[in-house]
Amino acid sequence: MPKNFQYRGRSVDELKGMSMDEFINLLPSRMRRSLRRGLSQEQKIVMERIRQDNGKPIKTHARDMVVLPEMVGKIIQVHSGNAFVELRINEKMLGHYLGEFIITNKIVRHGKPGIGASRSSMYIPLK
Repeated sequence: MPKNFQYRGRSVDELKGMSMDEFINLLPSRMRRSLRRGLSQEQKIVMERIRQDNGKPIKTHARDMVVLPEMVGKIIQVHSGNAFVELRINEKMLGHYLGEFIITNKIVRHGKPGIGASRSSMYIPLK
């Protein structure tokens, strides 16, 4: 039997019923501080689009947006610096930043050295 998820002893339904101030008091200090300072203009736009709920994924560059209870179940496309990466918000992401879930650098895979890669390869015959 799967255990119901709880954030700081509260279910997701209870969190959705809370006011923003009550939820902010449950967050860790870094997130609490950023939300008490207010949302940026870009974050306000993201929240408006989430509340409209037209079924489409929401595109954003706001990687510093804290995941709030009303975002649970939504699909958000977060910019990674190169492209928009789709992110499905679940309850375990509450209280984290969106940017924590989207990697910004490519994985480097080194291949074999080719001709001209070192001084000794200059004298390898091409035949």
